[in-house]
Amino acid sequence: MGNIILTGDRPTGRLHLGHYVGSLRNRVKLQNEGNYDEMYVMIADSQALTDNFDNPKKIQDNLHEVILDYLSVGLNPEKVTFFIQSEVNALTTLTYYYMNLVTVSRLQRNPTIKTEIKLRGFDESVPAGFLSYPVSQAADITGFNANIIPVGDDQLPLLEQTNEIVRSFNRIYGETLRECEAYLEKDEKAQRLPGIDGNAKMSKSLGNGIYLADTPEEVYKKVMSMYTDPDHIKIEDPGKVEGNMVFTYLDVFATDEQISKYSDFSSLEEMKNQYRSGGLGDVKIKKVLYEVLEELLEPIREKRKYYEEHMDEVEKILKEGTEKAISKANETLANVKKAIGIDYFE
Repeated sequence: MGNIILTGDRPTGRLHLGHYVGSLRNRVKLQNEGNYDEMYVMIADSQALTDNFDNPKKIQDNLHEVILDYLSVGLNPEKVTFFIQSEVNALTTLTYYYMNLVTVSRLQRNPTIKTEIKLRGFDESVPAGFLSYPVSQAADITGFNANIIPVGDDQLPLLEQTNEIVRSFNRIYGETLRECEAYLEKDEKAQRLPGIDGNAKMSKSLGNGIYLADTPEEVYKKVMSMYTDPDHIKIEDPGKVEGNMVFTYLDVFATDEQISKYSDFSSLEEMKNQYRSGGLGDVKIKKVLYEVLEELLEPIREKRKYYEEHMDEVEKILKEGTEKAISKANETLANVKKAIGIDYFE
């Protein structure tokens, strides 16, 4: 069996730069390299319901925003299959069977789940569906026999749990499923892009992100509000580069060629040294970052505009992709039921 890629996002809001550097640009890279047999990109609306069950409209409203973001960054429907998770019923059934292979205490120990529970303030009132999120993800991955999963490093504990489930299943029922591995962004700073406020992670829920669909005016306003060095009050004051979000973002997004293009410096390192010594103001470095980000975002906006004006084409992409995903996951479910011995009428 060749390489099969699976990736996706929860439709709880538009995608931001953290998504872009953490996984989206890797997905496009993988797509364009073509070293795979199949590639699936999932809109994980069922998983989004685990902590938005009382506000399904949020998911409905954002489902199309996410597919537009996918298409606008360069994911090509001729090369990848887009699908809606909730339409693939086999994934729900696989989740149910895999539940028997995982203990509640193991789910509670999952670092990603523990962090997310704390972030959402669930405490002891965590919904069972949210707690079993890793099992659902295991169903998604194995449902398509996927072995390459482009993710951020915060998702690694979930992939580890998927492989635990796969090993347990194969040990009990015979070799049926295959393990997966993460495809990570190599740039450590890009693996978890901080928020513009200096928070550890850019997050939709924290509202500290720059979105792929933001207008130039919105991007400018957000860049100008970015956290820098609170002690760098006057231009002549020495400034700190470490923990300064503008330089963090320049590290991730800017090339020396762009620094030379948009400033008086020949390299980012030269700019950093000047900032450390004093004599370089925050507004000036923020304007450089704004230009660098606009170089990235403007083509994305243009592509998005095309698809926004051709939503019938977008609907067709989603419908055809989901139909293909249903067929693929049904094959896996049939193999799983056969392995367990509950394919009674086959």
